Amino acid sequence: MATAIYNTLFRRNWTMLGAVFVGAFAFEIGYDNVMNKVWDNNNRGRQWKDIRHKYVEGGDDE
Repeated sequence: MATAIYNTLFRRNWTMLGAVFVGAFAFEIGYDNVMNKVWDNNNRGRQWKDIRHKYVEGGDDE
């Protein structure tokens, strides 16, 4: 198993670099989504999306 991973990803420099970039990009997207959910849970009821209905009268164009 380790030999297969080495031969597939880490044997050549450009494939290792690609794997690192893809991994970092995927981690960034996942981390960003999790942190947005944590932020929204901690600030529920205090964000514009939660209180907009109190201040905007009809005409939900947005």
